[in-house]
Amino acid sequence: MKKIMFNDKYGLTQAVLEGRKTQTRRIMKPQPEDCSAAHRWYKSAYWKDKPMSLVVNEDGSVYCELCGYGAKLEGGSIFRLPYKVGEIVAVAQSYNSFYNDECNLNLFPNGAGWTNKMYVKPELMPYRVRITAVSVERLRDISDVDCLKEGIIKGKVGSEDTHFMDAYYIPTLKKDPFCTPQGAYSYLIDKISGKGTWERNPYVFVYDFELVK
Repeated sequence: MKKIMFNDKYGLTQAVLEGRKTQTRRIMKPQPEDCSAAHRWYKSAYWKDKPMSLVVNEDGSVYCELCGYGAKLEGGSIFRLPYKVGEIVAVAQSYNSFYNDECNLNLFPNGAGWTNKMYVKPELMPYRVRITAVSVERLRDISDVDCLKEGIIKGKVGSEDTHFMDAYYIPTLKKDPFCTPQGAYSYLIDKISGKGTWERNPYVFVYDFELVK
């Protein structure tokens, strides 16, 4: 079994456990090179003027559905897909975040995994998610609906003396509202993946998932 990690500082692990976060984006490595120019070589093809269209196959391979860029002749893909549709994945948590008197002390030694979830064993995690869908898109193509699936919270700002309007929040920054879902998400992704990530607009794997335990 594999594990998947969500950011704790901005409340994303808790959002998953509460069912408020059901989608995550992970930057593709390596980044695809745009094959749109190569499409024009196929002069008789109906798709010669169409942009690159990356799809995820049932076997986990990723390639352009028009020209086949990304696929290996022997099968598979040059792009590594960490999680596949239907896969059950453990939600990583440090041992001390859920340990209680009912836990077997021998299974949870006071070592690296006690406070650092990077070192925990997947089979010891109390919660798991099932991957229900995988797709590929550019980061900034995220929709308002998907921003909410990513854990952004919709609320209100204002007062009865003026008027209320929609506002959007990062789970642990509820005193700092954003005017749009994308505004909140762009701030969040730059904090998690590094300053400038939103501006670079990389290709990402989009994982939909459901909590199963």
